Amino acid sequence: MRIGPRGAAAIAALVLLAAAAPADSPVNVPEPDGLWTGPQRGYTPATLTGAAVIDADRLAAMLPDKPVLLDVVVADRKPANFPADRPWLPTHRSLPGAVWMPGAGVAPLSPEREAAFLRRVEALTGGDKGRAVVTFCRPECWGSWNAGRRLVLAGYTKVYWFPEGVEGWQDDRETAVAKPDPAWAAVSPEPER
Repeated sequence: MRIGPRGAAAIAALVLLAAAAPADSPVNVPEPDGLWTGPQRGYTPATLTGAAVIDADRLAAMLPDKPVLLDVVVADRKPANFPADRPWLPTHRSLPGAVWMPGAGVAPLSPEREAAFLRRVEALTGGDKGRAVVTFCRPECWGSWNAGRRLVLAGYTKVYWFPEGVEGWQDDRETAVAKPDPAWAAVSPEPER
């Protein structure tokens, strides 16, 4: 059977749609071999090999044991056409006690930022790769998936991925204003994407 240019384009579109399906969709999103290097917003897999996928109730039950909560939501950027006479005052809300490392789930990261991420997590866990670490960002965001994958690849054994993210938490629970983690912010920022 011969497939023409239109047929090939239709097949390519279906493959892209399948790769962008949500974890709860009828289309299965496979885990990539390494880190996801495509757009940060998009449907994600239902799994993260080497980590446990948790919901808001499971996360709430874990909080008394004080897991490290890593928020990797990318910081809002001031729009280019934002009026100069108005203040730019973005506020990021997160889970209470979370460490906000904006953009730490982007892939690829420069070697410097990758090393800084792992150093910061090592400091937050006291060097204990068996301490529970929960990664999250927003729903349908690859950033927290990538952050979890980085930790698994670095040998962390209790990695939890919370794909519902901040919005899934705030549906029934309180959030708090978060500021970027100073140790993370001290590393030179990634270029605009």
